[in-house]
Amino acid sequence: MTELRQALDDINAIRSQVARGTQFRGYGPLSIAATGILAMLVAAAQTHWAAASQRNLKAFLAIWITTAAVAVFMSGAETVLRVRRVHSGLAVEMIQAAVEQFLPCIVVGLLLTVMLMRIAPQDSWMLPGLWSVLFSLGVFASCRFLPWQMFAVGAWYLAAGLICLWVAAGQHALLPWAMGIPFGVGQLLVAAVLRFGFEDAVEES
Repeated sequence: MTELRQALDDINAIRSQVARGTQFRGYGPLSIAATGILAMLVAAAQTHWAAASQRNLKAFLAIWITTAAVAVFMSGAETVLRVRRVHSGLAVEMIQAAVEQFLPCIVVGLLLTVMLMRIAPQDSWMLPGLWSVLFSLGVFASCRFLPWQMFAVGAWYLAAGLICLWVAAGQHALLPWAMGIPFGVGQLLVAAVLRFGFEDAVEES
């Protein structure tokens, strides 16, 4: 029984290693593009109908956490379906490997948000820029199993986050477009890379 368990553990370890070294094709460009459009629509709606949320941290968080939850559901549903079709033999391992790339930046972003809310709410205007910078780290971490053009997407999120920090510093407000532009444009760039990057890789090979 011990030898059988050891053999199964070895097989699982090999499968996980193979998954980490395989190009991930589970992300769907359609749902990713939809999340980018959603971010820009929410920013526009917030600017026109919920301008007061720029000075209200709880309202701002409620709007964008809800938006993020919808976006995760949209992209997550398509990802699961695509992984089962494209990586049928390694579906679980591929999803696990993909989640591992983004989980640290998401956890850090959550902890940072909680800390700012509790100890420095007057500095919460930095959150959109910081979220974009942290998201860039998740994109950079995922570059090793996505098309090489994804590095440019990570650079976009990093630059956009830093610019948002610079712009918001002059107003000390939670600007809706500091979320809409970085994540709207960023997700559309991700969708473009997913749509055309893999095809380029196939042609070059």
